[in-house]
Amino acid sequence: MKNFVFLFRETPLSHLRSVRENIYCMKRFYSSISATKSGRAKVTIHTIEKLYKNKEAITMLTAYDYPSGLFVEKAGIDICLIGDSLGMVALGYQNTSRNTMEEMLHHCRAVARGAKSPFLIGDMPFGSYETSPTDALKNAIRFIKEGDMEGVKLEGGLEMLETIRKITRVGIPVIGHVGLTPQRQASLGGYRVQGKTVENAKKLIEDAKTLEEAGCFAIVLEAISEPVADYVTKTLNIPTIGIGAGAGTSGQVLVQQDMLGCFDRFVPKFCKQYANLDKVIIDAIKTYHKEVKTGIFPSTEHSYPMSKGEYEKFLQFINEIEKNSDK
Repeated sequence: MKNFVFLFRETPLSHLRSVRENIYCMKRFYSSISATKSGRAKVTIHTIEKLYKNKEAITMLTAYDYPSGLFVEKAGIDICLIGDSLGMVALGYQNTSRNTMEEMLHHCRAVARGAKSPFLIGDMPFGSYETSPTDALKNAIRFIKEGDMEGVKLEGGLEMLETIRKITRVGIPVIGHVGLTPQRQASLGGYRVQGKTVENAKKLIEDAKTLEEAGCFAIVLEAISEPVADYVTKTLNIPTIGIGAGAGTSGQVLVQQDMLGCFDRFVPKFCKQYANLDKVIIDAIKTYHKEVKTGIFPSTEHSYPMSKGEYEKFLQFINEIEKNSDK
């Protein structure tokens, strides 16, 4: 502590800002973080870099609340994305553009209470970063301070260059997102596969290279033709996380409700359903409904009895009340 105080006494004021930023980065992203309560080592940005260099596939999965955060934690997923898809699969909106900053931060905090080991990424909602790099930085900082996140994700290519630079310059890791960008699906003509023409592929490649140059530590490639996604992955020196982009990317991401069979509207072609929890859950609730109606539930095993002596006293108490009421 004495050395820390001495540092500030002897350091010129012009250098204090850089010292403070370095301390912030060490506090949040220091690579030698001890294991969490689950026994897993905390995944950091250095962990992601190591997986990429070792050519080990990176796993990313979305989560939107404490239980789904726990699922990601216990399953050993590398990166937990609190995705803007929560607007559709958790809040019932028709698209992802309806999400607000307050909704995203609320769900980020809930997930962070359950997902202690994965690297936590908050998805910046539509309108929170497009207006100006300054607005984007303010909202990115909110994800760190108020949402308990460790980085942010945002959509867009070349037009996001200065925005991403501004955010990463203060030590906030950013994941880019190109291809099918759901927040901009209206301008793309709907949820359409990207990179199906040479001209479109050129634009995707340029955008991906720009995002790397801007400082992104990884890029999500969504609904992109496999040959284009493969080329982008080989061209970049940062990981690509695919969703509907084939097997050649550095890692994969899915929406948890999609892969568990919990979303009622549609299943994207690129999603493999590993369970059908919709049927399991509905069947369970139907059984509960029936058992309550027929008196099967609750049974004795689900009730709390009184001791024999206390029960007899209780009966005497009731008898006295009934006698007094008859007078």
